[in-house]
Amino acid sequence: MSRAELVVGRADNPPLLPLGTLIGRELRGRIKDDNPFLKYGQAALAKKGEDYFLIKPDCQRIPGDPSTTFSVFAIFDGHNGVSAAIFTKENLLANVLSAIPPGVSRDEWLAALPRALVAGFVKTDIEFQQKGETSGTTVTFVVIDGWTITVASVGDSRCILDTQGGVVSLLTVDHRLEENEEERERVTASGGEVGRLNVFGGNEVGPLRCWPGGLCLSRSIGDPDVGEFIVPIPHVKQVKLSNAGGRLIIASDGIWDALSSDMAAKSCRGLPAELAAKLVVKDALRSRGLKDDTTCLVVDINPSDIPIIPSPPPPKKKQNFLNSILFGKKSLRSTNKASKLSAVGAVEELFEEGSAILAERLGKDIPDQKSGVIKCAVCQADQPLDDPSGNPGTFFSPPSKHWEGPFLCTTCRKKKDAMEGKRPSKSTAGTK
Repeated sequence: MSRAELVVGRADNPPLLPLGTLIGRELRGRIKDDNPFLKYGQAALAKKGEDYFLIKPDCQRIPGDPSTTFSVFAIFDGHNGVSAAIFTKENLLANVLSAIPPGVSRDEWLAALPRALVAGFVKTDIEFQQKGETSGTTVTFVVIDGWTITVASVGDSRCILDTQGGVVSLLTVDHRLEENEEERERVTASGGEVGRLNVFGGNEVGPLRCWPGGLCLSRSIGDPDVGEFIVPIPHVKQVKLSNAGGRLIIASDGIWDALSSDMAAKSCRGLPAELAAKLVVKDALRSRGLKDDTTCLVVDINPSDIPIIPSPPPPKKKQNFLNSILFGKKSLRSTNKASKLSAVGAVEELFEEGSAILAERLGKDIPDQKSGVIKCAVCQADQPLDDPSGNPGTFFSPPSKHWEGPFLCTTCRKKKDAMEGKRPSKSTAGTK
């Protein structure tokens, strides 16, 4: 038989496949192209009434276009009052979106989101501090667009990911001075003092705090009374799930002071999102009692409208080793690095950055001199250029010699310099 006859013979007599196999292929192909379905639940117990949350599943990148829908879930754990938490809940999303150029594609939007989150956090902090109030808030802010999850956080609220493979991964970094040595060094280098509370007799008690002010966090929104080296610049992590989906647990420190990430994930496996959130809060209460506000959001990201609830992994699987493969501490910027646990639950890390240096987070864009205007990288305010040589007007702080960026208005540049310890902070002492 000739080669041509062999090929024709195979085409004329294809192997028969079971109907179930054909249906499975069709479903997998359909799922791959579709956006996931979200199921979510919320539960909380109040001690001081300073926790707030945001659930907004119907946001649109292009207003009126349902194909551009994305979702936002966030927790704001206030301290010294509720005003910072409320203000951030009401303004942060709009400030983030204002920093993304209009009319970009979905891929461009996702690529711009980490930088926009930094600008939005800083802008919200500046606007709140202008109100003259002294409260502050942690923020864990989660954006879900298709299978891509982007998390920005300051403080010690936390977001974890539980994949179908049973691996629990932390998507945030805790900014507690007690546990974070890198943040302690940054605060002291910027002009702050880190130490414990002194009581009568010279004894030191409690967790490490930043002085003046006595805040035990190194990053937050608000807190104008504790020094501007307590920065609002978030840690940002962006990952992409496989179409097997996964579960997010987003919670304030009232949960994490009582439960580890693994404990929280395991406690609610096999339950729908709404019941899972209630059980996590219940387990935290049982473990530690109601010593702080406890708020929990559970978000299931499913490949269909039928919930697929995370199930426990095989008992002998080495989760710690796999977890280190999936989410190492080193920043990854390449979009072609995928870590695969198995055929189910693969996760691709797209971006991670936690630097507190604003110039490293916002870049050094060259202004469009042809347009005759320059835009502040944080507050997005437009200002005309004074002359074609590229020197900004009095509203903007001029660079030393050349365009060095990020291009900031006077207010935003003063904030940047203060956060980096380039001028004495005018903040006065206070207490948390």
